[in-house]
Amino acid sequence: MLTGKKAIIFDMDGSLVDSMWIWTEVDIEFGKKYNLTYPDGFQKELEGKSYTETAQYFLDTFPSLTLSIDEIKQEWLDQTLELYTTKVPLKEGVLDFIKQMHEKGMLFGIATSNARALAIATLKALDVEQYFSFVCTACEVNAGKPAPDVYLKVAEQLHVQPEECLVFEDVPQGILAGKRAGMSVCAVDDEFSRVDQIEKKDLADYFIYDYTQVLNHTYEVCQDKINK
Repeated sequence: MLTGKKAIIFDMDGSLVDSMWIWTEVDIEFGKKYNLTYPDGFQKELEGKSYTETAQYFLDTFPSLTLSIDEIKQEWLDQTLELYTTKVPLKEGVLDFIKQMHEKGMLFGIATSNARALAIATLKALDVEQYFSFVCTACEVNAGKPAPDVYLKVAEQLHVQPEECLVFEDVPQGILAGKRAGMSVCAVDDEFSRVDQIEKKDLADYFIYDYTQVLNHTYEVCQDKINK
């Protein structure tokens, strides 16, 4: 999995940290406040979208909303910042994995669809900010996932080639983004994307339930597409 790799790029929510549950609560509270009825497949529609793209989706889908994009984003930030900095843990085994790879000279980056303020605050709260050389949000590139832009931007800033990067992602749209960037992708198990597990394995190069599997080489090679 790590042969020939110089950099590891993490998606944040559901891949580096257990945080997807927060957004279910946010959607419920936001919907109650503004009397919104979410359509079927609502969460799937939001998958991979940047913070800004998600706010625009709300405005396009719910004409009754009279907020601006910036007002929606700020309201979500106000709802989530304390939760991210006090209630969100790292995924199992990821800290040991990062420390061991850091000792071997691996570079680290973050490619997230979340807001920069939340990403930075979360990394600081978990005391892992020092390991990450560059954080890029999908709002800072031309298009969110499944476009490859955010991953390519991180690779550029880390001064590595796409094929020298290993991506960890938890949802199909994110896995697609990494693959479209020309990177190897390891799908990460997460409760909120478990319904898509077959699709995740079909798209990714590898699959793990937790990061100890990377260290002890018990990860799954998806459909025997590549050699360990």
